[in-house]
Amino acid sequence: MNIKYLDLHTINRPYEHAADEVLRSGWYLRGEATRRFEQHYARYIGTRHCIGVANGLDALTLMLRAYKEMGRLKDGDEVIVPANTYIATILAVTENRLTPVLVEPDIDTLQIDDTLIEQAITPRTRAVMIVHLYGRCAYTDRVGDICRRHGLLLLEDNAQAHGCRFISHSSFLIPHSKLTGSLGDAAAHSFYPGKNLGAFGDAGAVTTNDDRLAAVVRSIANYGSSEKYVFDYIGRNSRLDELQAAVLDAKLKDLDAANQQRKEIAALYINKVKHPNIVIPRCQRDSVWHIFPVLTPRRDELQRYLAAHGVETQIHYPIPPHRQRCYRGQWPALSLPVTERIHREELSLPCNQAMTDQEAAYVADLLNNFR
Repeated sequence: MNIKYLDLHTINRPYEHAADEVLRSGWYLRGEATRRFEQHYARYIGTRHCIGVANGLDALTLMLRAYKEMGRLKDGDEVIVPANTYIATILAVTENRLTPVLVEPDIDTLQIDDTLIEQAITPRTRAVMIVHLYGRCAYTDRVGDICRRHGLLLLEDNAQAHGCRFISHSSFLIPHSKLTGSLGDAAAHSFYPGKNLGAFGDAGAVTTNDDRLAAVVRSIANYGSSEKYVFDYIGRNSRLDELQAAVLDAKLKDLDAANQQRKEIAALYINKVKHPNIVIPRCQRDSVWHIFPVLTPRRDELQRYLAAHGVETQIHYPIPPHRQRCYRGQWPALSLPVTERIHREELSLPCNQAMTDQEAAYVADLLNNFR
């Protein structure tokens, strides 16, 4: 077999008509397609506002910048972030002259360890940024309670978890569910082509129920202007274009079905793979499986073995943020053993709606036969 990690050609083919319609319309920016997607995505997520922007990093950066303009954050304030994340989460914090405070993940969930958050809070802490990494919900009732008690902003990096649902089972509440992207004060989303909800190029969005935040984000993303040729902020050009918006709107209708297919592939891996040196994720009902991560101390050997048998894999991610050259000097003596283990051992298996059960079973058998 020849199994791609992600066959975007197959996934995107049914949505080419949406791009064609935009090309025929002759309208490419700030048009009806963008307005329609923003309305539909806000409704889907469960927030009053969705502001389309150019990409996921811009969404993170603009969300934080808007809070600075509103006086909720200022230079030097601390933002608690997971140490195990894609670097964009931290880039957005430092670009805004804020201070990231790294908290280790739970090795069982690979998400921020909510038992460690409170001890990381200082008088300078103003926000907690959770990251729904790999497509799994990082929010817990404990995280929400910590933010409420300490008066902290709760921000979400939802770049990898479109359609992921948090179900609360707090004893004092009737069980209820909400989608990631609607759990905190604001959330940033990436629609990079490889995401569960992926555009044909770069695209992103901010979702929130905060009317003022939405207006400030939209203004800053449009050169700092909310009225033509009137500039309230030193802004930038970060707008969702019509082509990407049209494609995303077409794909949004099929997102839940595509996520269900990912869940079925993941369930097959979880049920079939039994190898003493390969750690398979536990059954995770709250995951939409943007990434299916396995851990093994023989990661590079396993990747070469799978490649030799026609299976493409990826690594998310080989170097943790605190060890990246761009942050040399920021954390010179910081030891984060759980994060470092994940980045040393993680291998991502193909897990998406373009795969067949037969292909997934083949991958599972290969893992079981790895020696």
